[in-house]
Amino acid sequence: MKSSLNFLTCLSMVGMAFFTSCETEDVLVEEEAVSELEVSPALRAQLDNLALSSTVVEPYAVTFPDGSEFSGFLVGGDIMMTQEEIMSRSIYADEGGIQSEQYRTNNLVSSPRTISVIGYTGGGFGLSSRGRTGLRRAINNYNNLNLEVRFTLRFAASTNADIVVFDNTANNPGLAGGSAGFPSGGNPNKFVQIYGLAGSSSDVNEHVVTHEIGHSMGFRHTDFFSRQSCGDNVNEGSAGVGAIHIPGTPTGFDPNSIMLACFSNGTNGEFNNNDRIALRFLY
Repeated sequence: MKSSLNFLTCLSMVGMAFFTSCETEDVLVEEEAVSELEVSPALRAQLDNLALSSTVVEPYAVTFPDGSEFSGFLVGGDIMMTQEEIMSRSIYADEGGIQSEQYRTNNLVSSPRTISVIGYTGGGFGLSSRGRTGLRRAINNYNNLNLEVRFTLRFAASTNADIVVFDNTANNPGLAGGSAGFPSGGNPNKFVQIYGLAGSSSDVNEHVVTHEIGHSMGFRHTDFFSRQSCGDNVNEGSAGVGAIHIPGTPTGFDPNSIMLACFSNGTNGEFNNNDRIALRFLY
């Protein structure tokens, strides 16, 4: 997640064809802050209760483009959560379970509303040309569904928006991917990071940004229970609490969902029908 490739970190290669689609949120790691954090048995147990990964978790600290800082844990390779958030037992509702394939957290974005998005252009964090194209397409993916949430987009060296999409390649050497957090207080997660994608196609950039905005709006990985899309057999969390099935989506593995944990280099960056059903149900 900081400096090396592997399955559960930043868009790593799987059989030279598959990449994890959302890892390591905004990585300017502060070693002193990280050293003060501990993945305790109690924290692992609580992650299990929340149906989040208790095995793929590490201390994590980062500085965002506006200078604000995060200190907590990186869970499941791409979700940033503070210790207070994890231990509060208020992140997810005690309902549902691992039943089917599109899943959400209990925290969603209040609607109807308009969500402002900035593609960051400032020094050190500015999006590449393909990153900007991918972001434009990602916003169109959502707006084309005529949901009760609408997105506006502008490019600026500013963080004055509901969502800020930025490139953090400089602080993720040798890595490629992106990450985001979950909604809070009815608002989307603010900072969406991508990195190492300037040489990837616009479709790959579109996929990663669309996927990470999906997390920011409250979606979990479609295959969080197996990470089958990565060629793994790893459950990001235990069954029971926190992976709330979205009605109308089918059972079984969905190989074309944009919310899969991993994706191929040949992705077209578009929602499949089940993704659309899930979004229209929630928003």
